[in-house]
Amino acid sequence: MGFHVLPEMMLLFLLLLLLLRFSLTHGNEEAETLMAMKSALDPDNRLLGSWTKGGDPCSGEFQGVACNENGKVANISLQGKGLSGSVPAAISGLKSLTGLYLHYNSLTGPIPKELSNLTLLTDLYLNVNSLSGSIPPDLGSLPNLQALELCCNQLTGSIPKELGSLKKLNVLALQHNHLRGAIPASLGEISQLTRLDLSFNLLFGSIPGRLTALPLLNVLDVRNNTLSGNVPTAFKRLNDGFQYGNNSDLCGADFLGLQGCKSSDLQPIRPDAFGPDSTPNGVQPTKPESVNVQTTPTITGCEQGSGHCSSRSSKSPEIAIVMAVVAVTAGMILGGLLLFSWYRRRKQKIGSAFEPSDSRLSSDQVAKDFSITTTNNRKSASPLISLEYANGWDPLAEQGGSSLEGLQSFRFNLEEVESATQYFSDVNLLGKSSFAAVYRGMLRDGSVVALKSINKTSCKTEEVEFLKGLKILTSLRHENLVGLRGFCCSKGRGECFLVYDFMPNGTLARYLDGGATSGRRVLDWPTRVKIINGIAKGIEYLHGDMSNKPALVHQNISAEKVLLDHHFNPRLSDSGQHKLLADDVVFSTLKGCAAMGYLAPEYTTVGRFTDKSDVYAFGVLVLHVLAGKATSFGGCHLAESGNLGDLMDPNLKGNYSKEEATHVVSIALRCTSEAPSQRPTMSMVVQELTHQNLTL
Repeated sequence: MGFHVLPEMMLLFLLLLLLLRFSLTHGNEEAETLMAMKSALDPDNRLLGSWTKGGDPCSGEFQGVACNENGKVANISLQGKGLSGSVPAAISGLKSLTGLYLHYNSLTGPIPKELSNLTLLTDLYLNVNSLSGSIPPDLGSLPNLQALELCCNQLTGSIPKELGSLKKLNVLALQHNHLRGAIPASLGEISQLTRLDLSFNLLFGSIPGRLTALPLLNVLDVRNNTLSGNVPTAFKRLNDGFQYGNNSDLCGADFLGLQGCKSSDLQPIRPDAFGPDSTPNGVQPTKPESVNVQTTPTITGCEQGSGHCSSRSSKSPEIAIVMAVVAVTAGMILGGLLLFSWYRRRKQKIGSAFEPSDSRLSSDQVAKDFSITTTNNRKSASPLISLEYANGWDPLAEQGGSSLEGLQSFRFNLEEVESATQYFSDVNLLGKSSFAAVYRGMLRDGSVVALKSINKTSCKTEEVEFLKGLKILTSLRHENLVGLRGFCCSKGRGECFLVYDFMPNGTLARYLDGGATSGRRVLDWPTRVKIINGIAKGIEYLHGDMSNKPALVHQNISAEKVLLDHHFNPRLSDSGQHKLLADDVVFSTLKGCAAMGYLAPEYTTVGRFTDKSDVYAFGVLVLHVLAGKATSFGGCHLAESGNLGDLMDPNLKGNYSKEEATHVVSIALRCTSEAPSQRPTMSMVVQELTHQNLTL
């Protein structure tokens, strides 16, 4: 029997070797592709030094490269890195790529048509570069593309009508280029389109009426072109989302700044108005899409059936009148037949609510019918997919139920996040850790914010739990907590962004070590008292069980987590953040907390946090504030010695109330008691501070 087993084992061994070889070969292929990309993107080898030959792209060492669960390169995020090369055709070798973010660089040259081979690509961001040439029509074959951002380049040529085949596209941004020609009416076939920006180009012709039938369109920007003709009144439903200024030849009723159309401005029924591929009589249209049909034909004298036309215009007025009457009569008959056909189909409930022949329905009715037909198809959609496109359809909005209550008003879209941070420019980077990065940003209303980017792999894997965590964060409202403005989750980027109020004076830690010698402001005694009181009130609020929020333990209180506003009022940051993060990430954040002495001693035995753990950390923090130290320094021993002078910050030069300082030290010592039962609650701490008139 052993003789039979041996060949089977050898066969299995050979198969394993083949699989290993295939895996290594594939991995090497992706590494080689990245090295070819490096040569093109960073020809001077100044910025992508972490991309090394023979390295593993999925090891985390390749800057801006992220892999999926199968070990394949899925995202390349190199926005705002100062790249000055070109977009390489070699990128087509990354078959698993879903997101390509090369925006806000100085890339030149054309957009390679080979990008069309990336069939899994959902996000293509090449905007804010110096790319030239035309938009490859091949991009229209990307079946999963959701965002195509090519604005602020030097692109020329026309907009390819093939882009109308991008059925999943949400955002098409082509503004600030040198594009010429007509707006393709085929763009009206992108049923998922929410934002179309074609402004600041050299486009001419009319605005295709077919765009009015896009059910999810919220933004249409065609400013600063040379467009002409009548603006369809159906665009009024977009309100401020429809921008059309600086097109002197546009006309339309009830549009601010546009004159009413004269009879010569009105456009006849276009052949493509009845459907994407048909005309009223079933003949394929011969005119290019969206080109204005002249009301006074320059080519006349067509001989019926011959296909030959002359340029003579010698027809008599009588014949012209007869032809006009015949055309009007035929149009009325055709309209009646189509109306009867539509009515019968509606009566029999046959066909889709969005069939081409139904184009005479109002845009509102089309949108209503379309939302009904698609709602059932999207109920299983992940609530973390495509949250960045808040102006259009959003799976969060379709989920319903109490799990989403209260989240809607906090959503940001990805464009707002990117614009606020100048596309995550390194200039705006405030700090970075193993799982998150914080950027300074400015919103469109001029307010300054801090945006924390958290890799989705660091978040809770259960989306229901993640959403619960978001609800908790949005419920926290207190003057001594950093306020959450909103959030944005992008599946394509693999990141979630938390948008907070910006605290201009930074962390408390930067004012504790060094003080005057570091050139920073020395915190005087009243300011330190105010900070201690504010922190206590913030923690008390977290621990309190209120109707609009659950009782919450912070878990990670330290001088780094206390931020200071314009008036040096303290704001506790990262409150509730552990509700979003995976357990291993939460655990890793405790190392720094333990190193600075903030971790309660019982955690090493019971392995869990309680409100008394926060009380312990608060006590340690109070001693740090008094001593002017941001790191562990044996403050408890100094305080217990009874010699106040040994504990207090020498930068104060004795300018503090010894009575108040003694009282605060006694509170801190009780908070740092070894036994949790001997520590006061935060409500008791706040009462004691208030009773001693230590609130300013």
